[in-house]
Amino acid sequence: MQIDLNADLGEGSAHEEAVMASVTSANIACGGHAGDTETMRDSLRLAARFGVAAGAHPGFPDREGFGRRELHFPPAEVTVFVREQIEALKAVAAREGVQLCHVKPHGMLYNMAARDPALARAVAQAAADSGIGLYFGLAGQDSVMLREASALGLRALGEGFADRGYAPDGTLWPRGQAGDLLGAADAAAQGVRIAREGRTRAVTGQDIAVPAGTLCLHGDGPEAAALASELRRALQEAGVQVAAPA
Repeated sequence: MQIDLNADLGEGSAHEEAVMASVTSANIACGGHAGDTETMRDSLRLAARFGVAAGAHPGFPDREGFGRRELHFPPAEVTVFVREQIEALKAVAAREGVQLCHVKPHGMLYNMAARDPALARAVAQAAADSGIGLYFGLAGQDSVMLREASALGLRALGEGFADRGYAPDGTLWPRGQAGDLLGAADAAAQGVRIAREGRTRAVTGQDIAVPAGTLCLHGDGPEAAALASELRRALQEAGVQVAAPA
């Protein structure tokens, strides 16, 4: 039994080094919702030091809203700005001698793509254009993100969320509503169940399928380091091997 443990990094958190020490994949912000050349370089260097697989974490070009506001662009424009962000990180990675391993969209872009096939296709197209073959998308029995990525020839890996609440349809519970974020103990328990059983319980009580190959925790909160350490420990104690996708 094995699962990847990923975190969204390069977003200005003071806990990045401690989080990086516990995860196996890092999704690095690349200039849309957060990040610049310096932060990308620093995150890539940390990933290299800890042996963590580095990937691109593109989002809406919305620094003011941290990429968490619902915005609307024509699909062709989405492909362009996502591709530009991935290429910006690729350029820094090339200078640092780091190979990028995956692409994972950020925030509201991710959440909207989980419901909208045209948007999911636009984001996946940018990943395919970049030549990075592994794509993280919301896990589910009929995941829009994974279906569109696979259709473009990407290796699509289902992603579960340890520290986020779920809606009964398998999407993430909206931020700002009760149950949106889980504390460390609950997140560890949810992460272990997703890893071992491919299931969890929605905020509204229904048991739902979350067939995940990678498990996300958010790296920007004040408890990120403690959560990362606790989740890694809980997975290992439950007999789950934690490793980046081969």
